[in-house]
Amino acid sequence: MGASYEKTYRQSITDPERFWADVAGSLNWMRRWDRVLSADKPPFSRWFEGGILNTCYNVLDRHVEGGRGNQPALIYDSPVTSTIRVYRYRELLDAVARCAGGLARLGVTKGDRVVIYMPMVPEAVIGMLACSRLGAIHSVVFGGFAPRELATRIEDAKPKVVLSSSCGIEIARVIPYKPLLDAAIGMCAWKPEACVIVQRPEHRVELTPGRDIAWDSLMDSEPAPCTPVFATDPLYILYTSGTTGKPKGVVRDNGGHLVALSWTMRNLYGVEPGEVYWAASDIGWVVGHSYIVYGPLAYGCTTVLYEGKSVGTPDPGAFWRVIDEHHVSVLFCAPTAFRAIRREDPEAKFVKRYRMPSFRTLFLAGERCDPETLRWAEQVLQVPVIDHWWQTETGWAIGANCIGLGQFPVKPGSCTKPVPGYEIAVFDSGGKPVPAGTQGNIAVRLPLPPGCFTTLWQNDADFIKTYFSTYPGWYFTADAGMIDKDGYLWIMGRTDDIINVAGHRLSTGAMEEVLSSHPDVAESAVAGVHDPVKAEIPVGFVVLKAGRKRDPLDLEHELVKMVRERIGPIASFKEVLVVSRLPKTRSGKILRGTIKKIADGTSYTIPATIDDPVILEEIRMALGQKGFPKR
Repeated sequence: MGASYEKTYRQSITDPERFWADVAGSLNWMRRWDRVLSADKPPFSRWFEGGILNTCYNVLDRHVEGGRGNQPALIYDSPVTSTIRVYRYRELLDAVARCAGGLARLGVTKGDRVVIYMPMVPEAVIGMLACSRLGAIHSVVFGGFAPRELATRIEDAKPKVVLSSSCGIEIARVIPYKPLLDAAIGMCAWKPEACVIVQRPEHRVELTPGRDIAWDSLMDSEPAPCTPVFATDPLYILYTSGTTGKPKGVVRDNGGHLVALSWTMRNLYGVEPGEVYWAASDIGWVVGHSYIVYGPLAYGCTTVLYEGKSVGTPDPGAFWRVIDEHHVSVLFCAPTAFRAIRREDPEAKFVKRYRMPSFRTLFLAGERCDPETLRWAEQVLQVPVIDHWWQTETGWAIGANCIGLGQFPVKPGSCTKPVPGYEIAVFDSGGKPVPAGTQGNIAVRLPLPPGCFTTLWQNDADFIKTYFSTYPGWYFTADAGMIDKDGYLWIMGRTDDIINVAGHRLSTGAMEEVLSSHPDVAESAVAGVHDPVKAEIPVGFVVLKAGRKRDPLDLEHELVKMVRERIGPIASFKEVLVVSRLPKTRSGKILRGTIKKIADGTSYTIPATIDDPVILEEIRMALGQKGFPKR
């Protein structure tokens, strides 16, 4: 077990140029590269320099020409509109080519930027692929972002065209997008030349004369051919969520991105061409870019585009219905979705309603998965549950249990092993490597493998300062963790989740593990807050499972005792608050930093990415009853 992994990993580290050249050979190149890797000016790396290709051709045209034209490419499943539509590869290619023709008619050419501000609708995917067909650079902004957040991205990317929609739909609530878009453009010095609007029947809007164009009009165009681009040319810009001030636009190239994602489909996720792969994310996040759109289609799989509430409080049976109905083989989603399902359906009654004969693996990522949630998912699904770790900056997994290379035994709480291509080390704050089993700061040796970000848009200086100045020669991940004696990689959370209690560095992630293991707790968060004596102390927040009623003081006593027994009195863990839900971003990440600011009594702004701002007031009141802030 793992022999194939060990050999593959070793090759990827000792001879990366040969390794990735072999992988790249399976794609269609209009011109072969001059150099596999150009790393003469670290930290900037250029993969497949001199090579020419087109990403859209490789994800659509190549498969149609190879006989997959009638295979489903994209399944659009929208419970919020009671719609299911299947696009076969031939149909998706036709739509993308006509969309590209429409964009070309608006003057979009190679290197131009196009902002896509849409809900989870097929037109968003079509727009992304149409940009790649023309060699234009798309920048997808999460649908529903507030005007100011959208405006900062428009101002930075300077798009020639914006693709948008009349509205988005969240469960039974219609969210008009046009007023948000209009307000954002009104804030910008840069004005796009045109805005293309998808008119949805749930909410139709008036178009702005001289600027707005209906999507149907755009699509009434002659199909556009593929534009050759260099492998090192930008494919897209993705702004990191929750940025303030000048946003950080992660830049992804065409060649390395395509090569890396194609490799992961079989070797990491264990799928084959023709199988159905579902990433239950949003195209506004990096998971949506990599594994709703580019990865599955590049490898010839069928991908699912799901428009519905997939994190927070989903229908406990929604996942199982989609998996069963569409014959999904692999599901990739955030741990927070499964914590919510576990909270609403702890006995897994909804799972038993569906057979799901094709389903064989669940992958979790987005934040650290607590062991209790992982064990619950394993027990009710009876399939391998793989927690893996990656970042917007990398675009694909850094650490994982690579199913296609031979599965390793799962250690709940770890993401298993470094993925081929990533040489990982753990350092202390002084830059010295730490022994096995010792927690520290995780870094990746340069050069980064293909598919990782190549720079920040128009901001090379911050690219270097933010990611490569802490440990010269290494990419600083800003995540904390350790590598154990068996070579397993453990991710404990962001480095700002490590708190200093009376001089002792402690992981809030380890405390969350303990809290989540309580039979009445559905999910938890721990934040380090100011203490006048010990610098910081941990405060726990827990959400109870559906139907559980507990006296808060009794539960607090039990949880404090558990943390003291498993971590020790050194943690100074004494405070637990029961809340109805945890504050999260729309992508499911818990806003621990905001909780900390509330508890400390410092000023904070309501993050634009928050799923439900009302919960912050509940958190503030609950902390007030406990005497916070303690200054």
